[in-house]
Amino acid sequence: MNKTELIEHIAKQADISKAAAGRALEALVGGIRVALKKGNSVTLVGFGTFVVGKRAARTGRNPRTGAAIKIKAAKVPKFRPGKDLKDAVN
Repeated sequence: MNKTELIEHIAKQADISKAAAGRALEALVGGIRVALKKGNSVTLVGFGTFVVGKRAARTGRNPRTGAAIKIKAAKVPKFRPGKDLKDAVN
């Protein structure tokens, strides 16, 4: 399912226009993005939790030359699915 199909699904299920569904989806994604940028987590009970993880600095290899390169530490978004979501998939 891509973004357009998701917007169509939201519009149909909530009985709202596609434009309103698109704005709602953008608001949800934007809210999650802002919270993660501040270092907070977002928990949707039954669905899952979005958190910011930390990836340590490490040494990698340039695949073209084989030379060692330093890769900086980074913050990465992570998602932990909730029990209801896991049960729905299995």
